[in-house]
Amino acid sequence: MAEIRVDKWLWAVRIFKTRSLATDACKKNRVSINGTPAKPARTLRLGDVVSVRKPPIEYSFRVLGLLNNRVGAKLVPEYMENVTPREQYEILELQRLSGFVDRAKGLGRPTKKERRDLDQFADDLPSGMDLFDWDEDWD
Repeated sequence: MAEIRVDKWLWAVRIFKTRSLATDACKKNRVSINGTPAKPARTLRLGDVVSVRKPPIEYSFRVLGLLNNRVGAKLVPEYMENVTPREQYEILELQRLSGFVDRAKGLGRPTKKERRDLDQFADDLPSGMDLFDWDEDWD
């Protein structure tokens, strides 16, 4: 086997849960091969670098092996190498840490965990910056 469809490979190496999700990502220009946008039927060869944009970051993988069927998670490193730049993972970590700050308008009140995080944040402020201390008269 010298070539395989990109959507099938993305599913087989467990980047997407289903092949239809991999196909949809290709159709929405979220998958590129060696810097070129890829349609679902585009073929992969050994050594190609596949980039997958899953907001907020873009993952990159080098093709080490081609396969038709989905494999177990332990076998995945035999077929791909993760070459995602470290900066992308730092973006993901920042997104995770500041998750409650990016709440879109109208999504409702904070969850219990987000409320605890907000309270912890307010408690960690320096002593001169109390958010809820309004002692001044505005008359």
